[in-house]
Amino acid sequence: MQPASPGASLKTFFNPASVALVGATEDLSKFGGRCLNQMLEFGYRGRVYPVNPRYPKLRGLPCFPSILDLPETPDHVGIVVAAERVLDTLRQCAEKGVRFATLFSSNFSETGTERGRALQEEIRAFARASGMRFMGPNCNGLVNFIDGFAMVSTAAIKGPRKPAGNVALICHSGGLGHINIMWRAQEAGVGITYEVSCGNEADLDAADFLRFMIEDPSTDAIMLALETVRDAAKFAEAARAAAEREKPIVILKFGRTEAGRRAAASHTGAVTGADEVHDAAFRQYGVIRVNDCNELYETAKLLRRRKWPKSRRAAALSGSGGHSVLMADLGAAAGIEWTDYSDSTVERLRALVPGYAAVSNPTDLTSALTGSPRLFQDALRLAADDERVDVLIPILVSPTVAAIEDVVKLAESSSKPVAVLWTGYCPENPAVTAASLVARGLPVYRDATNCLKSVRAAMTYGEFLARRNRDGGVGPTRPAGIDAARARRLLAAAGPAVTERAAKEILAAYGLPVTQERLARDAKEGASAAQAIGGKVALKIESPDIPHKTEAGAIRLGLQGKEQVLQAYDEVTAAARRFKPAARINGVLVQEMVPEGVELMLGIATDEVFGPVIVAGLGGIHVEVLRDVAYRLPPVTHAEARAMLRELRAYPLLEGVRGKAPRDVDALCEAIVRLSWLAHDLGRELRELDVNPLVALERGAGARVVDALIVAKTAP
Repeated sequence: MQPASPGASLKTFFNPASVALVGATEDLSKFGGRCLNQMLEFGYRGRVYPVNPRYPKLRGLPCFPSILDLPETPDHVGIVVAAERVLDTLRQCAEKGVRFATLFSSNFSETGTERGRALQEEIRAFARASGMRFMGPNCNGLVNFIDGFAMVSTAAIKGPRKPAGNVALICHSGGLGHINIMWRAQEAGVGITYEVSCGNEADLDAADFLRFMIEDPSTDAIMLALETVRDAAKFAEAARAAAEREKPIVILKFGRTEAGRRAAASHTGAVTGADEVHDAAFRQYGVIRVNDCNELYETAKLLRRRKWPKSRRAAALSGSGGHSVLMADLGAAAGIEWTDYSDSTVERLRALVPGYAAVSNPTDLTSALTGSPRLFQDALRLAADDERVDVLIPILVSPTVAAIEDVVKLAESSSKPVAVLWTGYCPENPAVTAASLVARGLPVYRDATNCLKSVRAAMTYGEFLARRNRDGGVGPTRPAGIDAARARRLLAAAGPAVTERAAKEILAAYGLPVTQERLARDAKEGASAAQAIGGKVALKIESPDIPHKTEAGAIRLGLQGKEQVLQAYDEVTAAARRFKPAARINGVLVQEMVPEGVELMLGIATDEVFGPVIVAGLGGIHVEVLRDVAYRLPPVTHAEARAMLRELRAYPLLEGVRGKAPRDVDALCEAIVRLSWLAHDLGRELRELDVNPLVALERGAGARVVDALIVAKTAP
């Protein structure tokens, strides 16, 4: 018998056969009143048990003094009582055998007080000890449109129940999720399967609900509106599961600014972490990030159809020259490639349009559309069949009914995504509107910018899937030749102050290409070491108390010959003594001089949400000035490592500019992959790790770690 999938255990949470509501009331201005009222009005067909010792009956239902008095064990319990009473209520639920609860109560960690945090920790600990699972506290509940179950404290679902669609929604905020996004998404034609407002996430969190929705056969895409990612590892695992099923996740992540981070902390007690790290994590796992509520559901509108472009090449067709020019500009700004049609397509289009029309892309079919009912259909089909086109954007300005039907047929039959831009009306039959197409399931947009952003998102997701497939879809694999045990021993032996030599030994244990070097304890040893290494060398002070040798003036470069080395040895040690008289000096590091190349930096940093993070960027002194860096969560694949490098503004330097030879990008990717495994294995023991510079040599010549700094967590 196979073990249950991570999301399977929540089926009863979302579709219970029986429900109890502790704190139910007849007062519709209170959560307990609204929750009971909406559950019944939404059409829930299961057994409902109001719990409140003040009432014998509520809404015609027997009302019970406590959970322990119920005639059966309910599958799911809603709790609307004061924060101080929640723990006792949970204990009664556990005694009754209840498995799931939703905690609407507030005044927990979101208050920022010690008392609030303590109350939340108590109920979290109880959940872990008892095995009972709950959503909240400080949440607004959930809606299951498929089975007709609603346990919500807002008025968001009042009125006729809307039909279920194929997109799920997970929010921290109930007002934003239930009222703003859910309503507007449904109005825009994005039908919802499930919606949850998970609040403070003391137990069940967004990643748990995400996993359930990924495994739900009725859900094809998921929208997230979150203030933070509470459990980064669990979120990443869920995102990987979504990628395996090609179910796109679209996220609106708040807290980009300091003001937003403060607001998130006071709303749900969220710790938000660095925004650029969130961006990197989302890119890494194929999660599409958007900037506002409107973009969230407009993007899901196209992605829910699960047709992925093979490239960024698109075609747009309309009967308006102005629309064509506008789309050309907006599309280019969005990163969309208006591809040239194939010669065959151009020739056949020329036969359709008037002689004065230019056959270009975006395509202006001219006013000839009004006199030729089949022109739009034929032109659309030609563009759709062109192998150079991967996304089609029909622009409906004043379409005929026949043209509209042609678009509907094309959207349903084509394997390529079709995004419809409706900018006018149907003069032939004004009753045929954009809304009527939306009702038929088409991704229809009234605004060009929203349309193009959605198309770009589909392209980004297609690129992610292609990158994942190039790696075999198996995720990161540990490279050969890694000796993690040796690296851990070296780190422990080095203590809090890790010297450059010890840092490079740790890197070498993970197979990173460090420079050839020797430690000299006097000038004579230095000269011998230089002779053994051969060629030009560099001398650097070796001291646990001087991590930044350049600042101390304790480094000499390009030395050749015994006399230069002897003199430089004395200069380096003297400079170190002047800089820090009490410094412990182990000797001088004699290091090979690396040929000229492009200097990069690699590093490991720690994010308060995601933990260890790897960093790559332009190196040398430029990293502090230009901040041209890319982030990923460890470990990474070679494809992700290459994607990191391509994100850098300095990437053209690696391809070769102004007559310079291309650099060894494969060697850089290998170094990034190996460093990512070091971060995976040892990252939580490090405060920081910097490889700067990592010199990228000419293609085929590899790369070299010239300098490295490690600061252990035990360092003061």
